[in-house]
Amino acid sequence: MGNEATGFRARIQKFGGVLSGMVMPNIGAFITWGLITAMFLKTGWFPNEKIAVLIDPMLKYLLPTLIGYTGGKNFYGDRGGVIGAAATMGVIVGSDIPMFMGAMIMGPLAAICMKRVDRLFEGRIKPGFEMIVNNFSCGILGIFLVLAAFFAIGPFVQVLNHVMSSGVNVIIDHGLTPFASVFIEPAKVLFLNNAINHGILGPLGITQAAEAGKSILFILEPNPGPGVGVLLAYTFFGTGTAKKTAPGVAIIHAFGGIHEPYFPYILMKPQMILASICGAVSGNFIFQMFGCGLVATASPGSYFSVLAVAPKSDYLPIIAGMLVSTAVSFAVGAFILRLCHDSDEEALQKAVAKKDSMKAEGTGGGLIGAQEVIDFTGKVIKKVYVACDAGMGSSAMGASILKDKAKQAGLDIEVKNVAIPNLPEDVDVVVTHESLTERAMRERPEAIHISVDNFLSSPKYDEIVSKLKQASSPLPVLKKENIKVIHKLNSKEDAIHMIAQMLLKDGYVTEGYEEGMLLREKETPTNLGNGMAIPHGVLEAKKEIKSSGIAALIVPDGVLWNDETVRLIIGIAGADQEHLSILSNVALTLNQEEAVQKIVDDQDVEELYHILTK
Repeated sequence: MGNEATGFRARIQKFGGVLSGMVMPNIGAFITWGLITAMFLKTGWFPNEKIAVLIDPMLKYLLPTLIGYTGGKNFYGDRGGVIGAAATMGVIVGSDIPMFMGAMIMGPLAAICMKRVDRLFEGRIKPGFEMIVNNFSCGILGIFLVLAAFFAIGPFVQVLNHVMSSGVNVIIDHGLTPFASVFIEPAKVLFLNNAINHGILGPLGITQAAEAGKSILFILEPNPGPGVGVLLAYTFFGTGTAKKTAPGVAIIHAFGGIHEPYFPYILMKPQMILASICGAVSGNFIFQMFGCGLVATASPGSYFSVLAVAPKSDYLPIIAGMLVSTAVSFAVGAFILRLCHDSDEEALQKAVAKKDSMKAEGTGGGLIGAQEVIDFTGKVIKKVYVACDAGMGSSAMGASILKDKAKQAGLDIEVKNVAIPNLPEDVDVVVTHESLTERAMRERPEAIHISVDNFLSSPKYDEIVSKLKQASSPLPVLKKENIKVIHKLNSKEDAIHMIAQMLLKDGYVTEGYEEGMLLREKETPTNLGNGMAIPHGVLEAKKEIKSSGIAALIVPDGVLWNDETVRLIIGIAGADQEHLSILSNVALTLNQEEAVQKIVDDQDVEELYHILTK
């Protein structure tokens, strides 16, 4: 039975993640529409009929098209996004209500169809015809999808929307809206995503707001009061780590609007969900009593963001409702904590681990490795992104922690939080929870990926900063200790091996560079005819170079190098365009056999170091 429940929760999480993944990247556009509505509608702060004409077109065309594009892109990249947006127009034009649910259907559906069609043509297109086939296959498929959306999906969604809206209206008419939080609050903690707010309440709320100018549905989930009340109860009546950390999380939750960090405080003591429910229901009664609502969804759910999309007539009752939610949640939470006054220093860490494992179920992730040993040697790191499903919640907390540590270390790097589908192409390092790393690697395979087991307290952050500091201090091209006097060598292969090992030991190259040096020697011998050889890798081996470096061997007894006896060996690893300049410098400086002879006879490490570094 337990496995069935876990599987059901995971399926719900995945479905919710798909819904919220279509809306979350477009929250900025929703807020733009909401603010325009709040300010310029005839009941707004600054009524303006001319500007208010923007409200309906944005609601009917812009926002659903963005959702359709994002839904398609999440399933099949830019190509899926384009066909998803085109197909969404079919449900938009064929209906007289905002088609958010229609967009959530058509975006992914169109992308999946496009992907199937592309597979039919894969490997069958003659060279030179790729563009015309790709464009026309998308265009022709688009016709069928738009017509299907116009004649079938649109009417179906209208009926579905009417049924759901009628159900919501029944709940509202019977004064039962406050009790919706009996389901919303546990679902927030268990599903760990924004599916309820952005996938269900948001679309229904927008339909109501289009008619009435506001909707109470927009405030049911974002209200920060219940979570803040729970955290304040832990602050005053908790024990151990929970008591110490709750104040900071409360501030982040209240004013930053990030809900996820307070979930472990409920998971560690499940009876605290009663405090959250009681607080939410109490606030909802205030909202209902005064007919409150928001003009758009509030995201993230902070005190400030809720007020930002509230009509001016509702400010005071909304503030009162949020404060009542906080007070009731605090009172009930305090009572529960006083009754259950057991102390467990490890309880919070166990709860965080439980939350992360639940999240892994919902994302389909497993424990996989990225960079087990962090190594940025030879890399230019400018952008480090902490990524999760929605780009909020725990990843925002993780990015804040990492950014602060990087700032204290004096590192000039960009640290941001982002949703995995929105990782930019030029990101250098991606930090994700270990359950999400596989997804992130599929999204940006060229980046360096680092897994953490806990966004909030991972020791990996200190390791990342330490390695970034090392990488920002480049290795010298030549270290004096990498000039060695070896009286006898058996072969040139032994010499190359010693050179490669010195470069490898100090982090100039990877293990594969030695093979590149040996391959170059087979293709083109590197002895110069003056008693000196300059072994280096083939062009393909440049990917094995982390940082430009030199290592040298003085061999008084000489070593046979093809048909010549070589007594000075200078191994080179040149990163980027430095390879030729290093070769040129060595050749010009030591082009005379007399110069080589003198260094070898004197076994003069200091002189050779001076020559190679001047």
